[in-house]
Amino acid sequence: MDLSTPSQDNVIYMIEQMKEKLRMVNVDAMKPEHFSEENYEDLLYLYEMVMKRDSFTPSEMQAIVAELGSFRK
Repeated sequence: MDLSTPSQDNVIYMIEQMKEKLRMVNVDAMKPEHFSEENYEDLLYLYEMVMKRDSFTPSEMQAIVAELGSFRK
């Protein structure tokens, strides 16, 4: 998937991939439709960071979820 171009489809893809990678328990809190292209560059940066890591500490998970929450519309 080409993530270089901001689109709602790309936003949905990145959110879904991060939810799966992070094994989020409360997936309803991170519905892709709650995100817009407005913060696309920040979302892409976070996506790339999450996808290249194999594991996360509890405090890193909390920080990632907080950051995702700040991108919600």
